[in-house]
Amino acid sequence: MPQPVIYYIRHGETEWNALGRFQGSQDIPLNDLGRRQAVAVGAILRDLLNRDAPDGALPFVASPLGRARQTMELLRGALELPPHGYAVDHRLREIGYGRWEGSTLSEMQAADPELFSARLIDKWGLPAPGGESYATVTARMRDWYRSLTGDTVAVAHGGTLRALLVALGLKTPDDAADLFIEQGVVYVLSEGTWLKHG
Repeated sequence: MPQPVIYYIRHGETEWNALGRFQGSQDIPLNDLGRRQAVAVGAILRDLLNRDAPDGALPFVASPLGRARQTMELLRGALELPPHGYAVDHRLREIGYGRWEGSTLSEMQAADPELFSARLIDKWGLPAPGGESYATVTARMRDWYRSLTGDTVAVAHGGTLRALLVALGLKTPDDAADLFIEQGVVYVLSEGTWLKHG
């Protein structure tokens, strides 16, 4: 059986993204740019789906966090689909940063210098204080992927895409740890490849 194709979208920009603050499980809404990105990504997705799946309606699924759901609803509007016609899966939630949520990198370093330094060496295995490790997120993303029954449109987060790329063997943990995941684009993961469209 062929592997499912995933049309993966990171949520649009929030004010915390713009300020370099780590959001994790915090429910920060999209800013004006983020809303425009979500609508624009709907047009990109329409072109991809017209090319790849002209006869089939794919399932849509989002992280439970508001910024992902808002992105999903705006892009579905751009596709002229009912905004709420999608599933929510808690496995797609962003990596938890625990006490570091809301902080910038420099604030994290000042608050926990020893852990911050250790995490620079093992970003994949060491969690933020009270948070999750990327290794844990990789396990839940692997579980999510194995639950798919066909090609899927997913709206989630940068951290979950990094973990999914490792779960699928498309990146090593070292490569994925600092990989920049763009907003306003569609990543297509298919048969051992991942391509950015935008």
